[in-house]
Amino acid sequence: MIMDINLLLPFAAYFCVLLAIGLFSHHRQTSAADFIVGNRSLNFWVTALSAHASDMSSWLFMAFPAAIYIGGLSQAWIAFGLILGMLMNWQFVAKKLRMSTEKYDSYTLSTFFEKRFNDNTGILRVLTAIVALFFLTCYVSAGLIAMGGIFESMFGINFYVGLTIASVVILIYTFFGGFITVAWTDLFQALFLLCMIVIVPIAAYFTLENGFSSILAAAEAKKISLDLIPDMSFDSFLAIIFLTLSWGLGYFGQPHIVTKFMGINNAENMKKSKYVGMIWQMTALSAAAAVGFVAIAYYGQGLENPERVFIEMVKSLFHPLAAGFILCGLLAASMSTIDSQILVCGSVCSEDLYKHIFRKHASPLELLAVSRLGVFLVSAISLFFALSKNSSIQEAVLYAWSGLGCAFGPLVLMSLYSKSANKYGAIAGVLVGGMVAGIWDEINVYFTDLAIPAMIPGFFLSLLSIYAVSKMTRGSTCQIERSL
Repeated sequence: MIMDINLLLPFAAYFCVLLAIGLFSHHRQTSAADFIVGNRSLNFWVTALSAHASDMSSWLFMAFPAAIYIGGLSQAWIAFGLILGMLMNWQFVAKKLRMSTEKYDSYTLSTFFEKRFNDNTGILRVLTAIVALFFLTCYVSAGLIAMGGIFESMFGINFYVGLTIASVVILIYTFFGGFITVAWTDLFQALFLLCMIVIVPIAAYFTLENGFSSILAAAEAKKISLDLIPDMSFDSFLAIIFLTLSWGLGYFGQPHIVTKFMGINNAENMKKSKYVGMIWQMTALSAAAAVGFVAIAYYGQGLENPERVFIEMVKSLFHPLAAGFILCGLLAASMSTIDSQILVCGSVCSEDLYKHIFRKHASPLELLAVSRLGVFLVSAISLFFALSKNSSIQEAVLYAWSGLGCAFGPLVLMSLYSKSANKYGAIAGVLVGGMVAGIWDEINVYFTDLAIPAMIPGFFLSLLSIYAVSKMTRGSTCQIERSL
């Protein structure tokens, strides 16, 4: 058990650091605005790195390196799609959403949509709130499954015990600290995980006897292509388009990411945040791809579970004590996404459901209490679903990512850039996008033999629905004349 103790000590220290940051950054909250968006007080550094840390879950350390390790460098188009998608998010959504949500006095996407489209029925708010809770809960469950796997793989600790430990730590600092604490812990975790994921592939590469030649030989033996474009066939280009769009299009509709835009202290600082964030993302994705690339030769005989390539590589390269600190980067990736998602769910429970359905004139302190209760309930429900661990991390994350991207992405863009979109189109877009994303994998075979990612039909059908239904109902509702 010496090795287990050496590995466990860094994890315990890491959890203590997170709790310390939570206590240090904690300030007394008197309203839901404090808890949900930190009263819009973040500087550009915290905004940038917390937004990107919220994006990069354990997928960065596990699923993406595994994709490169198994499928070769053509899988790197996933990273290209993510980089392009986040760049477009910074360029076209961040500043306008920050200004618009302040203009409409909104702290959640659902509230913003309701006020922006002048929906007095409350249907749009409740619908978007339910969709957000469903897909975010799936997303949180995927992250918890990953963390349970870390504890199980590292120490032989029971999967369920590992889940519980991680869930309790996240719950404590999110429950008491709210947006500000989550943002500052995400900043720390973004810097920490970046350092860790850069170190590992460099160390592994220098252990290869013939360096790059070893990777080439191993890839040839395994028949793994190291070309970004394996061949010039139509199928190859189609696969690249699918990989790029299935991830890149999703950024516009991720509540846990775009909420960070809403918390910056000055919309004019968004450009600085963009540069900081994009440099961080490109570095992190390049390092993660390098892990999978080097692993082709490093694990020439194969791995029983490719999604644990980073974990196994670290364990074989470093002393257990050092390995424990490095693998905390994996925890950082998971926790920085999960805490933001749970916080969004708590805000949805208070601002979009409780306040609208039960207590329209609830006091600020009452809404704050409901937000915290929502954080607790969503954490508990996500933990319950995570116990089944019945799907791969890649599958679970892609399902939730597609659902949120299809349901909210087109609507975010139309709310910021279209003067003709109305509440009927908005409702139609959310329904169509969410439903297509949810069932596409089951019905894809009835339309084509191609395995089209749900994000592509879901996103564009949602966009089309908003436009078409808004046009057909133009005479049935007052148009929004105010320009954003």
